[in-house]
Amino acid sequence: MVAPPDNDVLWARALHYSYDDGSPALSGVSLGVRESEILAVVGPRGSGKTALLRCLSGLAPARSGEVWFNSVPVHTMGVQARDRLRRDRFAWIDPAPSLVPELNVWENTALPLMLRGTGRRRAKQAALEWLERLDIGDAARKRPHQLVQAERQRVSIARALAPAPQVLFADEPTAPLRRADRTQVLRTLTAAARSHGITVVMTGHDTECSAFADRTIALLDGRRVNTVHLPPVPETEGRAACSLSA
Repeated sequence: MVAPPDNDVLWARALHYSYDDGSPALSGVSLGVRESEILAVVGPRGSGKTALLRCLSGLAPARSGEVWFNSVPVHTMGVQARDRLRRDRFAWIDPAPSLVPELNVWENTALPLMLRGTGRRRAKQAALEWLERLDIGDAARKRPHQLVQAERQRVSIARALAPAPQVLFADEPTAPLRRADRTQVLRTLTAAARSHGITVVMTGHDTECSAFADRTIALLDGRRVNTVHLPPVPETEGRAACSLSA
């Protein structure tokens, strides 16, 4: 077992992963992610993007292959060790916001900090600071149902960034949003991550997320490819068919 390069905070070699029904999701994917880098993983639906993020984050162990974080082998960790890693070092953003309806906005944002043992006052202060950075501070006392979808996604991003994770995994973080909201959310997310030196691995279907990334890789049918041709975007989006180069 050979350790990865020192400048890669995340490194994966020959990852193979299958869905519960046995169909392949990843077939020999290898990659490295440098510290503080923003990496976009693009490809059509079913290409293995979410499976890759789940394997890199330790959420789903690969069937075979290696995953390293800061030269520590994640693929040899037990369940509890991977849970601690995700709690203490990683953060995750889903395509759709999953906020706790009983909590207001700042409480939702502060929740990961309080679960780590941070005092309520300190957690609230950190949450409010991040909400202000993400231009949603004026909604700090609102409940999730009082927000529009783009605002809820900003809260999800603030919640992920508040604990200052070393790596942020963003799985199609703007998928349910309108084009104008997608661009603004991506700009806000990546600017906040860059200002705090947070490594980001995010997925998307098109070139939009690539425009905010330092580097892009493309997946197709669970494999890395040099170019993936994506389906045309509906004319209502005002965009034509496009292709991506890794």
